[in-house]
Amino acid sequence: MQKVYDFLNDAETYYLATVDGDQPRVRPFGTVLLSDGKIYIQTGKSKDVSKQLAANPKAEICAFKNGEWIRVAGELVNDDSRDVKVAMLEKMPQLSGMYSADDDNMQMLYFKNATATISSFTAAPETIKF
Repeated sequence: MQKVYDFLNDAETYYLATVDGDQPRVRPFGTVLLSDGKIYIQTGKSKDVSKQLAANPKAEICAFKNGEWIRVAGELVNDDSRDVKVAMLEKMPQLSGMYSADDDNMQMLYFKNATATISSFTAAPETIKF
């Protein structure tokens, strides 16, 4: 799991895919946190992505760096604990202009039943389940 986190953190931008009815939706994200053995991402509860994940928690993210790419597929589970919100805001203080650990909008989501695959054109894929 540390390898997955390091890849996403170093890539800085990953793309999150969700489903909106029968339409796929993809958008860039940059928030990632490893806490208590879970990989978290963050969004706002008022955003469409939050509503899409509430309707269907299955999601996939993809990032690219240094000739390799990672795909992480799984379910995203909401975690309203204040501690994890504070940890994300400490890691990414630029979020504090939009979110607070005490507001009802900041949403932390962690991957459950996830499979990450790291691939390149020069090596066999590596699969990590968590």
